[in-house]
Amino acid sequence: MSPLSRLLKYSHQYQTSIYQAVTCSVLNKLLDLAPPVLIGAAVDVVVKRDQSFIARFGIKEVFSQLLVLTILSALIWGLESVFEYAYQRLWRNLAQNIQHDLRLNAYRHIQNLELEYFENNSTGRLLAILNDDINQLERFLDVGANEILQILTTVIVISLTFFVLTPNTAWMTVIPIPIIIWGAVAFQKLLTPYYAEVREKVSLLNSRLANNLTGITTIKSFTTEQYEIERVRKDSIAYLQSNQKAIALSAAFIPLIRIVILAGFVGILLYGGLEVEKGNLAVGTYSVLVFMTQRLLWPLTGLGQTLDLYQRAMASTSRVMDVLDTPMTIHSGDLPLTLDTVKGEIEFNHISFAYFEREPVLQDFNLIIPATSTVAIVGSTGSGKSTIVKLLLRFYEIQSGNIILDGINLKDIVLYDLRRAIGLVSQDVFLFHGSVRENIAYGNSDAKDDDIIHAAKMAEAHEFIIELPQGYDTIVGERGQKLSGGQRQRLSIARAILKNPPILILDEATSAVDNETEAAIAKSLKHITENRTTIMIAHRLSTIRHADCIYVVEKGKILEFGNHEELIDKQGIYENLWRVQTGNTLVISN
Repeated sequence: MSPLSRLLKYSHQYQTSIYQAVTCSVLNKLLDLAPPVLIGAAVDVVVKRDQSFIARFGIKEVFSQLLVLTILSALIWGLESVFEYAYQRLWRNLAQNIQHDLRLNAYRHIQNLELEYFENNSTGRLLAILNDDINQLERFLDVGANEILQILTTVIVISLTFFVLTPNTAWMTVIPIPIIIWGAVAFQKLLTPYYAEVREKVSLLNSRLANNLTGITTIKSFTTEQYEIERVRKDSIAYLQSNQKAIALSAAFIPLIRIVILAGFVGILLYGGLEVEKGNLAVGTYSVLVFMTQRLLWPLTGLGQTLDLYQRAMASTSRVMDVLDTPMTIHSGDLPLTLDTVKGEIEFNHISFAYFEREPVLQDFNLIIPATSTVAIVGSTGSGKSTIVKLLLRFYEIQSGNIILDGINLKDIVLYDLRRAIGLVSQDVFLFHGSVRENIAYGNSDAKDDDIIHAAKMAEAHEFIIELPQGYDTIVGERGQKLSGGQRQRLSIARAILKNPPILILDEATSAVDNETEAAIAKSLKHITENRTTIMIAHRLSTIRHADCIYVVEKGKILEFGNHEELIDKQGIYENLWRVQTGNTLVISN
């Protein structure tokens, strides 16, 4: 399906607005073509006087005939202005509405895609599609659609007029039209790959800029400013050169077409004049033909610019529609889940999972977490700890096996309800640009100040918050860059506490805090974890020693489990890790 067909199919809800805009554009152009006819009629009145075309309607006096033409001119110009206002407003509003809906739907679809999609597509590319590509489409709908309609109206109306008035000379003006249209179509086909390349290059440039701005601290710390400037320069040059190739081709359209137009105009000017001299053509008709020829052929020079807009828009449309056509691999179930009914018993039954084109992370993995219990999962980096959490939240789809929550398969539960029942505190804390209060209450906009403060106190965050310049109203900056790592982590814990979910996941939740704060948070966790299922993932074993059960995971398999004392007595992997972290004698196990 062509990009235009895909766009029209997408825009079916705006059919009425499209019809109205098309009608106003056509009527405006019909009225715009009337002045040459009026000029021809005026010449006819002056030359033939009481034998003119208007005199056939019983108006014999020259003054009366000219007065009629004056009134018609005023009426036509007035209506032309009305329809111009109407089509501009309709097309622009249509462009804005489609732009708004397309961006919102594209973002909604992207937001619902699985995490694997974001791993395979850069943020810069997605931003280019959501912003630049959709804006490109808006620019075409704003101007180009009306231009194409008016050119088509001009060609059809004037061609018919010529064949009615002077069938003997009409061919001179009409012959250039198919040549121009053929040239326009040929240029469009030639431009297609060039503009596809332009969209790809600008996507790469945006990706580079987005990554660099996000990683500005790393750039400065490694003093690679000049290196990054050079990389941006290369991407910008690639975008510049791809644009120059497209411009070199599209700019050749108007000069070539102008030669064809000149041939048609000179032909009607010369041949028509000779016909008047011979008495075969009326002076007024000749005037109409000369003016109409200019009105017919000259606007076609703008066809190149219009097609340029069209081709850029279609290249952008393809990219946006490709995003909308990206299938979702994780589908929501239809079984609702209310928070007050969630007990929190979780079962992993024979789970196997591998990330795209990578070795399996979990193989035949089994784990039962009793309701309201606190369990910990420890293991080396890459052992599969965080993957377990991602599968529980259905960020990824398992390849085999099933995960059960309170006797219900996760795939059967409404996805929104499932994730609402789980509070996640990740080691990769993300704070939004806004106030401390807004970040703690994120996802719970109706939270009262007392609840926000209570959550902050439970997360050992209240004391540092009140010392900030504006307290809870202090702006944290993009990604929380105005705060330290430990402060960001405590706000993340407060956010999860305020959510008050029946299942709480702490994924390295205290990795960025100092020992004193960690100890304080550990005390608070005794209250935080009451009457809820809690899963703790940690490298620092001191934070999980009080868990009901600790699971040691390596290469996607549970090698040891038990409480802290039981695992120490086993003198296995866990005991070795504990000795390393507490500074006791190092025991190396094979």
